[in-house]
Amino acid sequence: MSKKAIITGVEGYVPDYILNNDELSKMVDTSDEWIMTRIGVKERHILKEDGLGTSHLAEIAVKKLLEKTGTKPEEVDMLLCATVTPDMMFPATANIICDKVGILNAWGYDINAGCSGFIFSLETAASFIESGRSKKMILVTGERMSAITDYTDRTTCPLFGDAAVAMLIEPTEDESLGLQDSILHVDGIGRQYLYQKAGGSMYPASEESVKNREHFIYQDGQTVFKYAVSRMADVSVELMDRHGLKADDIAYLIPHQANLRIIDATGKRMGLSTDKILINIQKFGNTAGTSIPLVLWEFEKNFKKGDTLIFSAFGAGFTWGSVYYKWGYDPRP
Repeated sequence: MSKKAIITGVEGYVPDYILNNDELSKMVDTSDEWIMTRIGVKERHILKEDGLGTSHLAEIAVKKLLEKTGTKPEEVDMLLCATVTPDMMFPATANIICDKVGILNAWGYDINAGCSGFIFSLETAASFIESGRSKKMILVTGERMSAITDYTDRTTCPLFGDAAVAMLIEPTEDESLGLQDSILHVDGIGRQYLYQKAGGSMYPASEESVKNREHFIYQDGQTVFKYAVSRMADVSVELMDRHGLKADDIAYLIPHQANLRIIDATGKRMGLSTDKILINIQKFGNTAGTSIPLVLWEFEKNFKKGDTLIFSAFGAGFTWGSVYYKWGYDPRP
């Protein structure tokens, strides 16, 4: 009998320190009105302590997940980590997380798909689960975006926050649940408009690269916005058409939390009312590939077994896609 991959538990962690718009406006030439009008972010959580990276955020999320689901570290056979802010270039942050939480009988690796990291890694996880290669997997999405954010650049610094979410992925023989389908895309043209220039093999770190602030995020905002609006909406509608889904069939759209205008445009194209679109960008900002899982964690009690969810994302690369997912369990106390 064929199997589907379902999320059987979700836990998250955000740092305690909150950087709000009023404080940010003292650091760079911006204002709460400017940020809220253009992006929709009120505050974001920031990991301020030196010497800590994405694995620190993920470690806490994974430990909470293991406790919540009653899972022993030795039962986990695979761990995937979706991130664009790894602790180091190598080894993989997935390996570091395993060591920190005592997962000793597993293997895994990092996936870098920009802000589409969750939907790309969920499809990857499902492939291992459905093939029988993995029976109890942890999928972690984690970002310390503040580490690559230039707080002198008013066009990007209001956007990003730090967070990690861990999910337990397991097989189910109920084919009506779990990951039903996905449409995923990449287009390398995105490397011209949204990237971190220095630090890789093409432009290794140097005194000049540091001086020129080339280790931070660069974004051509207007171009990225144009691509994101059309690609997220188009692929979500394509997925609905493929499965004959109407707006009434969908419990919730859970979009990447990048920009309220992009989210609104995607929801309208899908014919969804605002109460069917889950948003928390105002509280956490853009946490890249962690943003959709962060919504799943915050709104977990809203979901009922069998609910139809659509995940939609767009990120650096460009990467984009949409996932048709049927929620696997009822709300838990």
